[in-house]
Amino acid sequence: MTASAPHLPLSAPRVLPGFTPLPGELARPVLAIGNFDGVHRGHQRVIGAAAALARDLGRPAIALTFEPHPRSFFAPSRPMFRITPPPLKAAILQAFGVDAVIAFTFDAAFAGLTAGQFLHDLLVELYAASGVVVGHDFHFGKGREGSPAFLCTHAGNRGLPVTVVEPVREAENPVSSSAIREALSAGDIAAAGRLLGYRWIVQAEVVHGDARGRVLGYPTANMRLDPACGLRHGIYAVRMRVDGVVHAGVASFGRRPTFDDGAPLLETHLFDFAGDLYGKRPAIEFLEWLRPELKFDGIDALVAQMDRDSAGARAIATQANVRCPPSLLG
Repeated sequence: MTASAPHLPLSAPRVLPGFTPLPGELARPVLAIGNFDGVHRGHQRVIGAAAALARDLGRPAIALTFEPHPRSFFAPSRPMFRITPPPLKAAILQAFGVDAVIAFTFDAAFAGLTAGQFLHDLLVELYAASGVVVGHDFHFGKGREGSPAFLCTHAGNRGLPVTVVEPVREAENPVSSSAIREALSAGDIAAAGRLLGYRWIVQAEVVHGDARGRVLGYPTANMRLDPACGLRHGIYAVRMRVDGVVHAGVASFGRRPTFDDGAPLLETHLFDFAGDLYGKRPAIEFLEWLRPELKFDGIDALVAQMDRDSAGARAIATQANVRCPPSLLG
């Protein structure tokens, strides 16, 4: 597991659209290529190898990725639980060592590129890459005809060095985005963190709610996550970074069965905090799952349970700085 983690940047990451020339300071980059959903420990090995090669060559390191996820393009009727939606993914990629991110729109035109066109038109001609780093299972081009072996052979013939990174394993199984999604869907925050190598993070705009939490003595910052978010409904111990300052809290993700059973909402109560968060996009990391979402017979029972949840979350947060996995929030 990653022993330590960098910090999520406070400023917006540098994201460049695909099919556009690079500015001079990013010329001749080393490219780390992949979808990188989650930027998990296996992805971090790819990014680390690209950053190390870039340092050796005196070149920038750039992550080349695709949005939306190819699975969403090929199966639009099946919701795709994104571990790290695009803006957050770019920020985490930057935290782990790239100088910029190139984000291609994965559409019919992009999906129609052959492996040879991808290599020649993009990597060689457009970006004049100094090196390419991919994971062991990376495939690209129409019909997934491109593979690491294809890159090693055909890029090598063009004098473009290729590094293929072997998988990172956890309990003998390769670390994968699918395994992380399964852990989050089960509320297993600890397992997700082991696979990610850092505490799972979400980020969204704080929106107005019905102010019910304020009436109950627990004002909350309300966020609407992606409708495809598969996180298990329940109560969590969390930490939120607001304007560079990290605050502990307790969060509920779910449909509020005691009240309206409405659309899923993430409602976070911060301890010892007073301020206006509306319109901000703070980052929230999850420390531990506390309990499932429940329906209570009355307000008194609900508030009593909220008191217990808050006490438990406070206790967990006091140990946050000595617990693994590491935090990207600082």
